[in-house]
Amino acid sequence: MNAKPKTIFVNIASYRDPELLPTLRDMITKARAPHLLHIAICWQYADENSSLFTQAGMSRVNTRASNDELTWHFRWQEAKITVIPIHYFRSQGACWARFIAEQYYAEETFSLQIDSHCRFTDHWDKHMVEILDELRTQSPKPVLSTYPPAYDPNIVDEKKEQFLSRLIFREFSKEGLPMLSSTPLNAPSPVRGSYIAGGFIFADGSFVRDVANDPNIFFAGEEIAMAARAFTHGYDVYTPHRILLWHYYGRQKANKVWADHTHEAKSSGDIEMAWWERDAVSKKRIRTLFGLEENPVDLGPYGAGSIRSIYEFERLIGIDFKRRAVLPDVIGKESRSVFFPHECPNDAQWLQRLIFPFAKKVILNKTDVEVAITSANWWHFGLYSETNRLISQKKISQEEMESAFNATESTQFNVPLNFNTQLQEKPVTIRICPFDEQSGWGNVMEQVW
Repeated sequence: MNAKPKTIFVNIASYRDPELLPTLRDMITKARAPHLLHIAICWQYADENSSLFTQAGMSRVNTRASNDELTWHFRWQEAKITVIPIHYFRSQGACWARFIAEQYYAEETFSLQIDSHCRFTDHWDKHMVEILDELRTQSPKPVLSTYPPAYDPNIVDEKKEQFLSRLIFREFSKEGLPMLSSTPLNAPSPVRGSYIAGGFIFADGSFVRDVANDPNIFFAGEEIAMAARAFTHGYDVYTPHRILLWHYYGRQKANKVWADHTHEAKSSGDIEMAWWERDAVSKKRIRTLFGLEENPVDLGPYGAGSIRSIYEFERLIGIDFKRRAVLPDVIGKESRSVFFPHECPNDAQWLQRLIFPFAKKVILNKTDVEVAITSANWWHFGLYSETNRLISQKKISQEEMESAFNATESTQFNVPLNFNTQLQEKPVTIRICPFDEQSGWGNVMEQVW
């Protein structure tokens, strides 16, 4: 008997994005088996016009009204494409759009979630499937995910970066949620990780059912929430060891939902909720998932799974959500570890090892420092607790201060600070003071942290 074809369901959320059609063209052209692709696109448009797709060379198959939404169905170089056209004022954020698209999953073998501004390597579909299948000796539910390297369509020949990266912890947000960054990776095989990037997730098709996008999550915090939910449903994340696709970052001139879903748009009746209102709802849900919310909400089917716990997820990634603390390896300059499979410390040992990272851009008025900015030898930045205990301090050179001062023409400038401490005390005050080797300490400036 012939083996069942390995089909791929591709989930794309596209918000008024001119890169959508070039992305589709590149994806389908570079695929080894385009006839095995089913691409579902939540197309958040300004002017509904299906001719945009037919003029690009797609063949219109039919139009249907299902799941309370109008859908257009196309064929393009044998790939099946489902477009769900929705006016951008109806958008409720990236995860909502991904949720809309994944309703058209039809039991395909694999699932791929990407953004609508990507480029692909030759035979990307074959390579993703091969890598995932090879990982089954290590995990029953492997997932490929990371931030893809960058491309820029505005540069001749679409210059693309040629290095890989893996996801790492960057800092805690003001809501206490881990925010992610990336660091270069050079490895001969996929590397086990802990985090998921919303712009590239490749897994078995079951992932769409098990770890469905929560339509009430707006944007920020999406990735750490999905990583935790995937882990608790038994999935293991790996960073690919080879480039499979590229992503267009920045997009400074691109349309963004937070530029459209404003207070003015709500006042005029164009939208029901402004973007920051949806963002507040979203973060409350994510804080509920991690046990941080004083008034938790019902997450319905978008909570943690039953195979592993959030507690185990914390120990795996070396992060304590409630304490806003991490293991030293998580922020170490050398390893920046994201995976601690062999460490099972008891609670006392865990607490003893934790450190508490604090990050903030301290904003200063130029008028407050302009006298000392040229005379001081260095600057003291001290972080103090509610009991006036010095939690940590940092020495900023005159060159660093002067550079930050001159970096903007504004009346204010900022100095980024990162503190790590073993004291479980919340910082409440920061004091800044210049030091001149001839005249000593200058005036002390104090701010709320």
